[in-house]
Amino acid sequence: MTQSFSSLYLGLDLAGTVAFALSGTLAGIERELDPFGVSVLAIATALGGGVLRDVLIGAVPPAGIQNWGYLTGILAAIVMGYFWYPRIKRWFHVVLVFDAVGLSIVSVVGTQKALNYGLNPAMAALLGVMSGVGGGILRDMLTSQIPIVLQKEIYAMAALLAAAVVVSGHTFRLPAGPVSLIGAMLCFVLRILSMRYHWSLPRARAK
Repeated sequence: MTQSFSSLYLGLDLAGTVAFALSGTLAGIERELDPFGVSVLAIATALGGGVLRDVLIGAVPPAGIQNWGYLTGILAAIVMGYFWYPRIKRWFHVVLVFDAVGLSIVSVVGTQKALNYGLNPAMAALLGVMSGVGGGILRDMLTSQIPIVLQKEIYAMAALLAAAVVVSGHTFRLPAGPVSLIGAMLCFVLRILSMRYHWSLPRARAK
């Protein structure tokens, strides 16, 4: 991994972590949790998927608990959510928008990191998806909701699209940085469009 891409990778991962942390913070405030509860929700949302990914690929201790930049970003997101919540609340579906940002960035970063650790493309893509959806699943479970990824709109498929772009770029030896940015943008656009137009995969029917 080149020094320039390593810096881009770290920057993207931190940005995705902060976006997820803000998503968790806003979700906790909306459900009127106390400050401790909001903080726990923000940390779980921000680090859940990435920590599990790092443990599975042997990148221990996980970056999310080793690098102080992640904790600093999470704390900044919590403070921002508390002080700007009345203003942020006026934005359209703000929690889901920040969640879409986190999903897009963390999915491509997770896939690229798995590839760098020598996983085959298929497993790297799966770990990338898990990185993207893990924090959101924890957030929804901690707030007593069926996780979005299991029942609403296109979510995991958007993460899979991002992972597939990164894997394809790796296979054809394309520059990792631009490919990752393209994958993240495609994931974000698909996620936002699926919310806007209520796109979803066919649901299982009991009868």
